[in-house]
Amino acid sequence: MASIQLTRVLWSCKLSANIALSSRKCCSFRRTRQLDFGPLLKRNIQNRKLTAIRSEKSGNEGSISSAIEGEENSDVISSPEKPGLMLGIDRDDSGSVIGLNLIPGDNEAIDAEVVSTVTKVKDEEIKKEKIETRVTYNIVFVTAEAAPYSKTGGLGDVCGSLPIELASRGHRVMVVSPRYLNGTSADENFAHVFDANRRIKLQCFGGEQEIAFFHEYREGVDWVFVDHPSYHRPGNPYGDSHGAFGDNQFRYTLLCHAACEAPLVLPLGGYTYGEKCLFLVNDWHAGLVSVLLAAKYRPFGVYKDARSILVIHNLAHQGVEPAATFKNLGLPSNWYGALEWVFPTWARTHALDTGEAVNILKGAIVTSDRILTVSKGYAWEITTVEGGYGLNQLLSSRRSVLTGITNGIHIAEWDPSSDEHIAFHYSAASLSGKVQCKTALQQELGFPIKPDCPLIGFIGRLDYQKGIDLIHWAIPELMEDDLQFVMLGSGDPLYEDWMRSAENTYRDKFRGWVGFSVPISHRITAGCDILLMPSRFEPCGLNQLYAMRYGTVPVVHATGGLRDTVENFNPYAGEGRGEGTGWTFSPLTKDCMLNALKTAIRTYRDHKSTWEGLTRRCMQKDFTWENAAIQYEQVFEWASIDPPYIM
Repeated sequence: MASIQLTRVLWSCKLSANIALSSRKCCSFRRTRQLDFGPLLKRNIQNRKLTAIRSEKSGNEGSISSAIEGEENSDVISSPEKPGLMLGIDRDDSGSVIGLNLIPGDNEAIDAEVVSTVTKVKDEEIKKEKIETRVTYNIVFVTAEAAPYSKTGGLGDVCGSLPIELASRGHRVMVVSPRYLNGTSADENFAHVFDANRRIKLQCFGGEQEIAFFHEYREGVDWVFVDHPSYHRPGNPYGDSHGAFGDNQFRYTLLCHAACEAPLVLPLGGYTYGEKCLFLVNDWHAGLVSVLLAAKYRPFGVYKDARSILVIHNLAHQGVEPAATFKNLGLPSNWYGALEWVFPTWARTHALDTGEAVNILKGAIVTSDRILTVSKGYAWEITTVEGGYGLNQLLSSRRSVLTGITNGIHIAEWDPSSDEHIAFHYSAASLSGKVQCKTALQQELGFPIKPDCPLIGFIGRLDYQKGIDLIHWAIPELMEDDLQFVMLGSGDPLYEDWMRSAENTYRDKFRGWVGFSVPISHRITAGCDILLMPSRFEPCGLNQLYAMRYGTVPVVHATGGLRDTVENFNPYAGEGRGEGTGWTFSPLTKDCMLNALKTAIRTYRDHKSTWEGLTRRCMQKDFTWENAAIQYEQVFEWASIDPPYIM
């Protein structure tokens, strides 16, 4: 808005004459509403600039003249239709200037038409500048894990970061998760969580199950934890060294029932979330929430305005248990069909096995109002025979409500310009620190210090999904080249032993770090030149996002979120400057992976300027949670318009 803005002066001065144009020094005063002449100026002197100046023609003490840029000086601000309108000064008894106003010239009254026009135009300007109203929601995340309280993979990252971003955008957000206590230092994550003094009894598994709620308000989010003895045991959230816990169906049924009650019974911040909520149910652990809303609450008029959105992070895990366990879930008997699952003949254990089971994720797919995956590519893959794990036909039938949104990353935690875990800091504008990070990593790992030797990294679980078998078979051929390779991860004991053996075989070229360390993962991400991810399937993938953030070029299998986020390098595009952020390969074979990796290595060695361009493009990509949150809000809007699921 065009206006004369006067602010409080920070030094003492006397305005005994008009403001001097030649010095361009401005004595300024308190801003006041009466000084806004934007509408008048826009109407009468479009695209001109009003400047307070010293009048060489007038000797009138206390007057302010004006000049319209591009025209000769004038003593008045006037309209061609209504001349004589002037800018005057108001003073107090001491002579200090207290304001400016419009005064009529030649004893003429200010024309009512001019005032009316000014008011009308000003109102129009205010309407244009009015900030668009944003619709906000009461959002309830239900999840088996949420960082930093609990985390085994990407699910914990998403449910620890996305709620904070949504809360910063004005939504009221609650996260409901178990209160895991395993007797280790991880229990300290719950140090600031307090008892909410609310105990309720849930009807499931043949009786009443009493649970308690704990709460912490942090970064604008209500973190609510369901407490029960079944969550207090050694191991990770799902199992221990002996395998998955045998009572996981019981543990996560409790979570789902408690999550449905939490918005109704917990007066967080003085009042409850109420019935009009958006439930974001994450994977099978929370999938029963959608079924409970449809079967237990809506038929009795509760949560009739609530909506549930299923977020699929990994379709391979579905919460399948024998059909006889249906009666334990606390659902009406006529809802068995929503969860019914029959294994194909080839997957049954013996000839008399009928293959009947209950599938909690299937029930969530049937009853949720909207379905999300963590990338657009994965949203398509789960509708195919190869990627659908038996649910592809059901998901295809719900394709109209199926959407993919790529995860974001925590840019404050993963920032090469301020990362506390790396020895040197750098940015896209200055990459010298990355070279120093590489040297520091080589020294830490015991590698020969060779700045021009390509350093390749792998970070992830050592299992079949991550394509670890391909790396296993490719290492002998790779080690024939002049390069260095470092791996960080744990998982299958066979591959853990192989990593130790390979390190002994290739002392100057290979390092295998069995286990996981957050600081080491940051240093590998910053110090490596290339990150290898040959995953068989990858719903989203975060390591390639971290790598690009740190200027480490990814070489990935073209699947799921990897295909969505890594743009294949084209050296001939962009008028010879090149385009792309890495290399993708398909099909998933050892030879195909090696071809892509060797192409990246040749580019690194022989085309330094091209490689630098690749690095900078990687670092400039936007994978923030803000970007993801905007897309989630669009899904919220769609879900709120859709009618709720009713059988």
